[in-house]
Amino acid sequence: MSKESNSEQLLEQLFDLQSQFAFQEDLLRELNDVVARQQAQIDVLQREVLLHRERITHVMDNLPDKNNANASADERPPHY
Repeated sequence: MSKESNSEQLLEQLFDLQSQFAFQEDLLRELNDVVARQQAQIDVLQREVLLHRERITHVMDNLPDKNNANASADERPPHY
């Protein structure tokens, strides 16, 4: 192998590595954008879950007394 052939091979390998590196940089940037969007969505969903949990707790706390509800459920309706 001549020096020119070696140099050409090295330059070709260097070009290939630079191309791969550029591709990986683009891919990494895209993945970072996806992760950032997903984190924003997770944050929104966590706030919604917390809000629903608070609403459910509020509804459960304001339900009529269970003993009174069961007693009235066992009573005959007035048309009997």
